Amino acid sequence: MEKINSLTSADIVANNIQTLLQLFPTIAKEGAIDFNELKALLGETIEDKEEYYRFTWAGKSQARLEANKPTTATLRPCKEDSKDWDTTSNIFIEGDNLEVLKLLQKSYANKIKMIYIDPPYNTGKDFVYKDNYADNLGNYLKLTGQTDDAGKKLSTNTESDGRYHSNWLNMMYPRLRLARNLLADDGVICISIDEIEFSNLRKVCDEIFGEDNHIADFVWQNKKGGGNDSKYVAVEHEYVIMYAKNEVNLHNLFEPYKPSYLSRYKEEDKDGKYFWDTFRRKSGKQFYPVTCPDGSVLEFDELNNPISWLRSETRFLDDVEKGEIRFIKINNKWSIHFKQRLPEGKKPRSIFLEESIWSTIGTTSSGSDEVLGLFGKNVFSNPKPIGLIRHLLSFNTKENDLILDFFAGSGTTSEALFRANSIDGSKRNFILVQLNEPISEVNASSDADKITIRNAISILNELDKKLFISEITKERIRRAGEKIKLENKDKESIDKLDIGFKAFRLDSSNIQAWDGNPDNLAEQLDIFENNIKTDRSEEDILFEILLKYGLDLTVPIEEKLIAGKKVFSVGQGTLFICLSDGITPVISEGIGAWRQELNSVRCTVIFKDTGFQSDKDKTNAMQILKRFGIEEINSI
Repeated sequence: MEKINSLTSADIVANNIQTLLQLFPTIAKEGAIDFNELKALLGETIEDKEEYYRFTWAGKSQARLEANKPTTATLRPCKEDSKDWDTTSNIFIEGDNLEVLKLLQKSYANKIKMIYIDPPYNTGKDFVYKDNYADNLGNYLKLTGQTDDAGKKLSTNTESDGRYHSNWLNMMYPRLRLARNLLADDGVICISIDEIEFSNLRKVCDEIFGEDNHIADFVWQNKKGGGNDSKYVAVEHEYVIMYAKNEVNLHNLFEPYKPSYLSRYKEEDKDGKYFWDTFRRKSGKQFYPVTCPDGSVLEFDELNNPISWLRSETRFLDDVEKGEIRFIKINNKWSIHFKQRLPEGKKPRSIFLEESIWSTIGTTSSGSDEVLGLFGKNVFSNPKPIGLIRHLLSFNTKENDLILDFFAGSGTTSEALFRANSIDGSKRNFILVQLNEPISEVNASSDADKITIRNAISILNELDKKLFISEITKERIRRAGEKIKLENKDKESIDKLDIGFKAFRLDSSNIQAWDGNPDNLAEQLDIFENNIKTDRSEEDILFEILLKYGLDLTVPIEEKLIAGKKVFSVGQGTLFICLSDGITPVISEGIGAWRQELNSVRCTVIFKDTGFQSDKDKTNAMQILKRFGIEEINSI
């Protein structure tokens, strides 16, 4: 039985090395990479001159290293904060998104269809995550007041800072690198931004995703009216930049048509909907004679000009054969019509004005109104409008797709997804991540912000919740889902709408690490005997195991009492976990029988190492499980 002494997230460097070795096996030399051999294999494509085109800034090298560094953190389940825990497939995570993205690498690599983020715009008023690359988790726990040491206070990134743009890029770079790994091969990332960091964001995304995978820079009108207090020009737009994981795998992008447009297509045959449209075109460039049913020929108009047709003569004759053309007389003159087929969809436009599929895309002001409608007070500054994200969802996602937003803010993405699902009946799901940033008037930059913050504090006090932005996010998800269900109560399928979420919180590992410090020898020996932290539950350890084994956080989990001990079956018997004390051979017999009942093809069993009453019981447990065909047995 192998003992698991520590659990870490995916080792991205090791994975990259394995990929290189598969492509170039000769570069492996005594456990290291022979860079000169790699250069020789790549030939003249290696750029080794001192001056060449590149995008760099102060701190980039450290940010790059950070993206590759594993984490030993974990996500602890918070059932008390969740909604519909047992049935939902949505996830909300409270914590620093850099550490969370690392934790998601094993379980969600290549699984996310669309990432939408609305990161800080670096206006000088935004909080920018100032990572402590030596110990990100420790830094996060201090920033959010979860340790005794007050640590650094949250602060804004002002222009007086000598590394104003570099600070922002150092925040974004590792997060985007990690986010790319999570995208499906046909996935896309959409990032909201304004003109301050637009050019820098484009450059950093060109590097991470590749210039060839840039799809579009969408422009949307984020405000209307006013603007006379602007210094020079009233800026009324923002951007959403869009990149594909791999453009060659990207599906066709079509936004659904508006109902008013679809009403034209009243006819239908085996090939789909259509309407009859005129084949003659004033500005056409196809000229040829057409013979009508009575033998007359259409070639010239009343002014003796050649008649131009929509399509070539070859295509026209083919359409006649297929029944796609009809001849009718109007005012005793022949008219030719063709079946105008309903296209698969409408190509999205790069400029988002007011028109969307079902309603206006909205402005930042309408985003505030939407939050106001849920809480009765303004509790969040400048939230994105639901219509904007719904519009992106409409041409980027479909049934069963998974959407990630790791700058969740007020939670607009969750409400947009709920509304999209309620309209088209799809089952998209989300993973939202939000830092539990304290809500305080210290962070206010205007009187209006102070009022918004006071409102948020008032709401959270009424709910007896901690004063964190993440608490506002969770409450919005709860209220938005219920509101949508109420608004659509007459819809037959509305009861199937998933408006729940499993809540998790970022924390240090459940396993105490051996630090090797001789000054702490007595304490370390105690850890060696019992390496599970005393304040952690079996569910805490269960979900850490799921993450580190690369299993989905919403994977089906069954729970049984076997000889009075709790046993978890994960993924229909793919993994059995028992973290109780006093484990006897009877537990192994029960697990083996359960595995046979589920008939799982592959099976791993994990026990708590100190849970066995004796070494003999541990040995017997292994032999019993092997008798049931279970070979992979570990302890933690």
